Amino acid sequence: MGTIALEGLEFFSYHGFYDEEQKIGNKYSVDIVVTADFSEAARRDRLSATVNYEDLYRITANVMQQPARLLEHIAHRIIQEIRIKYTDLQSVEVSVSKFNPPIGGVCHRAKITLKE
Repeated sequence: MGTIALEGLEFFSYHGFYDEEQKIGNKYSVDIVVTADFSEAARRDRLSATVNYEDLYRITANVMQQPARLLEHIAHRIIQEIRIKYTDLQSVEVSVSKFNPPIGGVCHRAKITLKE
């Protein structure tokens, strides 16, 4: 077993619980970790035997373009789409961070993590 991770993917998107957040937008960061058996890719040196980083990025970018209220919903949608493309993964973990969340005080970012 092994992992492939993409860390610090950044997007400007229109998510948020409050309507105003969906109008003005915000900066978000996404981290992805997929776990699977990568032994064939290691032996054969073939992209077709592993998870393509570009696919993970494209899936994430597409989900980030669709407005959502909750970070949990965004992470869930990313996981679902990754699992449609790569059905043999043992697990997919996605963290979504919102920079400067509207909490009434100083907070660099709010972050959630889902693993399925």
